[in-house]
Amino acid sequence: MNIISKKGDIESAPKAYARISFTEKPTDATRVLRENGIETIEVGAGKFSELNRRKFIILCRSVVRTARAHKAKKIALQFDRTPALFRNLKAYTREDLAQLTAENFEMANFDFTLFKTKPKEGWDSVEEIAVYEKSSPKVAEAVRKGQEIGKAVNACLALANRPGGDMTPTALAKAAQEAMKGLSVKVTILGSKEMRKLGMGALLGVAKGSTEAPTFTILEYKGGKGKPIVFAGKGVTFDSGGLNLKSSNSIYEMHMDMSGAAAVIHAVALAARLKIKKHVIALVPSVENMPGNGAYRPGDVLKSLSGKTIEVLDTDAEGRLILADALTYAKRFNPSVVIDIATLTGAAVAALGLHASALLTRDDALAETISRVGEASGDYVWRLPLWDEYEERVKGTFADLKNVPGGSTSRYGGAIDGGMFLWQFAKELNCPWAHLDIAPRMTSAPSDELAKGAAGTPVRLLLHFIETWKP
Repeated sequence: MNIISKKGDIESAPKAYARISFTEKPTDATRVLRENGIETIEVGAGKFSELNRRKFIILCRSVVRTARAHKAKKIALQFDRTPALFRNLKAYTREDLAQLTAENFEMANFDFTLFKTKPKEGWDSVEEIAVYEKSSPKVAEAVRKGQEIGKAVNACLALANRPGGDMTPTALAKAAQEAMKGLSVKVTILGSKEMRKLGMGALLGVAKGSTEAPTFTILEYKGGKGKPIVFAGKGVTFDSGGLNLKSSNSIYEMHMDMSGAAAVIHAVALAARLKIKKHVIALVPSVENMPGNGAYRPGDVLKSLSGKTIEVLDTDAEGRLILADALTYAKRFNPSVVIDIATLTGAAVAALGLHASALLTRDDALAETISRVGEASGDYVWRLPLWDEYEERVKGTFADLKNVPGGSTSRYGGAIDGGMFLWQFAKELNCPWAHLDIAPRMTSAPSDELAKGAAGTPVRLLLHFIETWKP
């Protein structure tokens, strides 16, 4: 899609462009007007006096989704024709809003069509958007940056949506390699032999039930000096639950259990593409969790890279096991901060619904930073406690740790248990650490005005974090 920032008035737009206007009607109310060969699509924005940053994001997406619903290939709009729209947005610069607009136009124009037959009339996507205003070079640059961010989110969506039979750990490592083509990013891929030599027993233990070999991918972008920012993304390319097999209701969409991996891959690629002057590393531990003949069992004890032993009580709590080895591996980079990202628990969905990821950390300053950049980016988070009182729940009976508490209380506070388990490894990092459980945002919510499937969370948050993080 081509987004053009044009100086002038929308009245000068060619007749081929459908013109977008905004009304205070409900957001699901649209009307199409045709006069003198010019098509105008009225988009309901709700009460202008209630429009805030969050609602503005959805409004931008609804512009594109509405245009697509009416088969409009080219559209023109002029936000400043409706100044009341921006009554509550005066705290933001024109450049900030221009970037936000372009990001969300791109995201709303995405559909996962890889396995669909293209119709004769083509896809219903928008090809060009002309934004009329008192333009400036800074606004035009903000639009270009917004498009790059939107494209990175869409690339993450395309990767996360790939079915499990198509996206194996080996294929994920190759996809990471492909995403870095032409960019100044060093790619290192470890196989089973290298991981065994290192002692990644937790990751290798999860991988034993599948015929697909595990991988561990390291992406390093040296855009600046100093200690690196390290992200670790859960890369379970399909999660059957292992021998603790998931139910039919829970197993569908488990090809997206590598959404954390997809996010960190494209966050690093985006940072490199935008030439951000920071040192950023992404770690991608990847396995397929299957109940094959060699599968790890409830009751097995795994020895992690850290040397800590882990009693397996539930083979469906596998993400924290592969991330445990990734967190220990991160220590060798002497990082300034480590954030792991994972579709870790259904408990996070139960706690937060579909609109925010769970944030767990022992560092209040880091929590405040992540919450702030989450709000700014549109990848919203909500903090859950990680208090000492919860630590006893992950202490092992026959090993140092257990991967779930077990017993009748296992269903209580499961998102916190997952974070507390990871903290047992993160506490050795000697730097701030946070865990993002993105299970609530694995797929888009109905009100997101996005295509069905993966949500691309939290690529935008990670970019904002990279840009603003100061050790």
